[in-house]
Amino acid sequence: MNQTLIIAGMHRSGTSLITQWLERCGMQVGERLCGASESNIDGHFEDVEFLKLHEEILNCNSLATTGLVDNKHIEVPLYQLEKLKAVIGIKQQLFEQWAWKDPRTCLFLDTYTELLPDAKYLVITRNYQSVVSSLLRREFAFGEKKYLARNYVQRFIWNKFRRQRRKEAFWRDNATAYLKIWINYNEEILRTLKKLKPDEYLVTNYAQLLENDTNVFSFMTDKWNLSLNYFDFKDIYKQERMVKAEDISDYVEDKSLLIKATYLIKRLNSYIRGSESFGEDD
Repeated sequence: MNQTLIIAGMHRSGTSLITQWLERCGMQVGERLCGASESNIDGHFEDVEFLKLHEEILNCNSLATTGLVDNKHIEVPLYQLEKLKAVIGIKQQLFEQWAWKDPRTCLFLDTYTELLPDAKYLVITRNYQSVVSSLLRREFAFGEKKYLARNYVQRFIWNKFRRQRRKEAFWRDNATAYLKIWINYNEEILRTLKKLKPDEYLVTNYAQLLENDTNVFSFMTDKWNLSLNYFDFKDIYKQERMVKAEDISDYVEDKSLLIKATYLIKRLNSYIRGSESFGEDD
């Protein structure tokens, strides 16, 4: 029987790291994978076919192809829907078990629950403080490049006098938007979890995998009958790349969003099997 695993999680939540681990365990996660970048130097481990189709769908809806949007119920045009069906059909013919990862998948979970009614879901969680501060650091770093490329005097002025002020302004201008995106993605995940049976999903995070990856591995092999070879998660985890979360509370004017996000992560973490043993990450 064909086994399909959908890996779902918000951007900057550890989805690339955990998909890399799954690939090391022998899971087919895509024939062509999105390469490395400055913010993900080991690679994104995103299936290019799904990535490109998701970008097409977002573009057809006049939305950012990054998927950093808080829109709900995004329309999937018929043309892209048929292309999705074709990609899925080919993969089901080629592989007895396969998976894919692209954070944008979270925006189309309703579509995938219809196209793949027997799929299993590996859901990756990470708290909003970590995700939003990671997004803010990454996007600010992109904009900072032009200043760091200038001559010594201009770089000195930027680092000594302007950088912190610009960073504060950038965080104030963007923290709320990124928090809304985090909320949107995780609301879609939670809504999907409520429709699934307990043996159709597994919710985890990299803190749990560091503590006891064998529990997650055993669930996938024993409950889902996936054919995998154990690989120690600690062998690919690099602590130095996991920058600690910064408190974004002061940068978010609408404090009700913080309350909403706190409730959401608690609800999601309650789905983690053995969740009493695993708190939120940094």
